Amino acid sequence: MAHSYDDVGMRDVARDVGVDAALVSRYFGGKEELFLDVLDSCKNKRSLIDGDRTEFGLRVARQIIEGPEDEDDNGFTGLLVLLRSIGSSKAMDIVQRTSDANFFQPLTEWLGGKHAAGRARLLAGMIMGVAISREMSAGYSEVAGVERETMVQRFAAILQAEVDAG
Repeated sequence: MAHSYDDVGMRDVARDVGVDAALVSRYFGGKEELFLDVLDSCKNKRSLIDGDRTEFGLRVARQIIEGPEDEDDNGFTGLLVLLRSIGSSKAMDIVQRTSDANFFQPLTEWLGGKHAAGRARLLAGMIMGVAISREMSAGYSEVAGVERETMVQRFAAILQAEVDAG
Protein backbone atom coordinates (compact mmCIF):
# COMPACT_ATOMS: atom_id res chain seq x y z
CA MET A 1 0.00 0.00 0.00
CA ALA A 2 2.90 2.36 0.66
CA HIS A 3 4.55 2.13 -2.77
CA SER A 4 3.60 1.99 -6.42
CA TYR A 5 3.44 -1.19 -8.48
CA ASP A 6 6.63 -0.29 -10.36
CA ASP A 7 8.53 0.51 -7.15
CA VAL A 8 7.92 -2.86 -5.49
CA GLY A 9 9.59 -6.11 -6.43
CA MET A 10 9.09 -9.65 -5.21
CA ARG A 11 12.28 -9.37 -3.11
CA ASP A 12 10.90 -6.22 -1.42
CA VAL A 13 7.70 -8.05 -0.48
CA ALA A 14 9.63 -11.06 0.79
CA ARG A 15 11.97 -8.88 2.85
CA ASP A 16 9.02 -6.99 4.42
CA VAL A 17 7.37 -10.22 5.56
CA GLY A 18 10.61 -11.94 6.53
CA VAL A 19 10.66 -14.81 4.04
CA ASP A 20 12.68 -15.83 1.02
CA ALA A 21 11.57 -14.39 -2.35
CA ALA A 22 11.26 -17.94 -3.71
CA LEU A 23 8.53 -18.65 -1.15
CA VAL A 24 6.51 -15.61 -2.26
CA SER A 25 6.92 -16.70 -5.89
CA ARG A 26 5.89 -20.24 -5.02
CA TYR A 27 2.58 -19.14 -3.51
CA PHE A 28 1.75 -16.20 -5.77
CA GLY A 29 3.62 -16.82 -9.01
CA GLY A 30 4.84 -13.53 -10.36
CA LYS A 31 4.37 -9.91 -9.46
CA GLU A 32 1.19 -9.61 -11.54
CA GLU A 33 -0.50 -12.47 -9.69
CA LEU A 34 0.55 -11.01 -6.34
CA PHE A 35 -0.89 -7.61 -7.33
CA LEU A 36 -4.17 -9.28 -8.34
CA ASP A 37 -4.32 -11.10 -5.00
CA VAL A 38 -3.64 -7.87 -3.10
CA LEU A 39 -6.44 -6.06 -4.94
CA ASP A 40 -8.77 -9.02 -4.47
CA SER A 41 -8.04 -9.25 -0.74
CA CYS A 42 -8.90 -5.62 -0.10
CA LYS A 43 -12.28 -4.93 1.42
CA ASN A 44 -12.98 -1.90 -0.76
CA LYS A 45 -15.22 -3.64 -3.26
CA ARG A 46 -17.59 -4.78 -0.50
CA SER A 47 -17.14 -2.02 2.08
CA LEU A 48 -18.84 0.47 -0.20
CA ILE A 49 -22.05 -1.50 -0.23
CA ASP A 50 -21.96 -3.02 3.24
CA GLY A 51 -24.09 -1.19 5.76
CA ASP A 52 -27.27 0.83 5.69
CA ARG A 53 -28.05 2.12 2.19
CA THR A 54 -29.46 5.36 3.61
CA GLU A 55 -26.13 6.04 5.34
CA PHE A 56 -23.94 5.30 2.30
CA GLY A 57 -23.03 8.91 1.55
CA LEU A 58 -22.13 9.81 5.12
CA ARG A 59 -20.25 6.55 5.77
CA VAL A 60 -18.12 6.84 2.63
CA ALA A 61 -17.59 10.61 2.87
CA ARG A 62 -16.42 10.32 6.47
CA GLN A 63 -14.01 7.50 5.65
CA ILE A 64 -12.57 9.27 2.60
CA ILE A 65 -12.27 12.76 4.11
CA GLU A 66 -11.37 11.86 7.70
CA GLY A 67 -9.56 8.64 6.95
CA PRO A 68 -10.05 5.31 8.71
CA GLU A 69 -10.28 5.22 12.49
CA ASP A 70 -7.80 2.36 12.50
CA GLU A 71 -5.01 2.67 9.91
CA ASP A 72 -4.67 -1.13 9.88
CA ASP A 73 -8.34 -1.55 8.96
CA ASN A 74 -8.69 0.73 5.95
CA GLY A 75 -11.70 -0.27 3.88
CA PHE A 76 -10.19 1.62 0.98
CA THR A 77 -6.82 -0.12 0.90
CA GLY A 78 -7.37 -1.25 -2.69
CA LEU A 79 -8.06 2.32 -3.73
CA LEU A 80 -4.81 3.48 -2.13
CA VAL A 81 -2.88 0.69 -3.85
CA LEU A 82 -4.46 1.72 -7.14
CA LEU A 83 -3.76 5.43 -6.62
CA ARG A 84 -0.11 4.78 -5.88
CA SER A 85 0.20 2.54 -8.95
CA ILE A 86 -1.82 4.59 -11.43
CA GLY A 87 1.27 5.63 -13.37
CA SER A 88 2.19 2.04 -14.15
CA SER A 89 0.89 0.78 -17.49
CA LYS A 90 1.16 -2.81 -16.22
CA ALA A 91 -0.83 -2.09 -13.05
CA MET A 92 -3.48 -0.18 -15.00
CA ASP A 93 -3.77 -3.06 -17.46
CA ILE A 94 -4.44 -5.43 -14.55
CA VAL A 95 -6.98 -3.05 -13.00
CA GLN A 96 -8.78 -2.49 -16.30
CA ARG A 97 -9.04 -6.24 -16.90
CA THR A 98 -10.57 -6.88 -13.49
CA SER A 99 -12.44 -3.74 -12.42
CA ASP A 100 -15.78 -4.50 -14.08
CA ALA A 101 -16.27 -7.90 -12.47
CA ASN A 102 -14.66 -7.02 -9.15
CA PHE A 103 -15.94 -3.50 -8.58
CA PHE A 104 -18.30 -1.87 -11.08
CA GLN A 105 -20.65 -4.81 -11.59
CA PRO A 106 -21.34 -5.39 -7.86
CA LEU A 107 -21.78 -1.64 -7.28
CA THR A 108 -24.09 -1.35 -10.31
CA GLU A 109 -26.22 -4.26 -9.11
CA TRP A 110 -26.39 -2.82 -5.59
CA LEU A 111 -27.44 0.59 -6.89
CA GLY A 112 -30.11 -0.82 -9.20
CA GLY A 113 -32.69 1.37 -10.84
CA LYS A 114 -32.33 3.73 -13.72
CA HIS A 115 -28.86 4.42 -15.14
CA ALA A 116 -27.17 2.29 -12.47
CA ALA A 117 -24.02 1.65 -14.53
CA GLY A 118 -23.46 5.35 -15.11
CA ARG A 119 -24.24 6.19 -11.49
CA ALA A 120 -21.71 3.58 -10.33
CA ARG A 121 -19.02 5.19 -12.45
CA LEU A 122 -19.92 8.69 -11.22
CA LEU A 123 -19.72 7.49 -7.61
CA ALA A 124 -16.36 5.83 -8.23
CA GLY A 125 -15.02 8.93 -9.96
CA MET A 126 -16.10 11.25 -7.16
CA ILE A 127 -14.72 8.94 -4.47
CA MET A 128 -11.40 8.54 -6.28
CA GLY A 129 -11.14 12.27 -6.92
CA VAL A 130 -11.60 13.19 -3.27
CA ALA A 131 -9.28 10.35 -2.22
CA ILE A 132 -6.58 11.69 -4.56
CA SER A 133 -7.09 15.18 -3.16
CA ARG A 134 -6.75 13.81 0.39
CA GLU A 135 -3.50 12.03 -0.49
CA MET A 136 -2.13 15.22 -2.07
CA SER A 137 -3.09 17.23 1.02
CA ALA A 138 -1.57 14.93 3.63
CA GLY A 139 -5.01 13.89 4.84
CA TYR A 140 -6.53 17.37 4.71
CA SER A 141 -4.39 18.25 7.72
CA GLU A 142 -4.85 21.95 6.96
CA VAL A 143 -8.64 21.64 7.28
CA ALA A 144 -9.93 21.23 10.81
CA GLY A 145 -13.04 21.24 12.94
CA VAL A 146 -16.21 22.72 11.53
CA GLU A 147 -14.77 23.15 8.04
CA ARG A 148 -13.82 19.46 7.82
CA GLU A 149 -17.27 18.41 9.06
CA THR A 150 -18.83 20.71 6.45
CA MET A 151 -16.75 18.94 3.79
CA VAL A 152 -18.00 15.58 5.05
CA GLN A 153 -21.64 16.69 5.01
CA ARG A 154 -21.46 18.25 1.54
CA PHE A 155 -19.66 15.27 0.02
CA ALA A 156 -22.07 12.88 1.74
CA ALA A 157 -25.04 14.69 0.19
CA ILE A 158 -23.52 14.45 -3.30
CA LEU A 159 -22.80 10.73 -2.93
CA GLN A 160 -26.17 9.95 -1.40
CA ALA A 161 -27.97 11.76 -4.23
CA GLU A 162 -26.50 9.28 -6.72
CA VAL A 163 -27.47 6.31 -4.54
CA ASP A 164 -31.03 7.60 -4.16
CA ALA A 165 -31.42 8.56 -7.84
CA GLY A 166 -32.46 5.05 -8.82
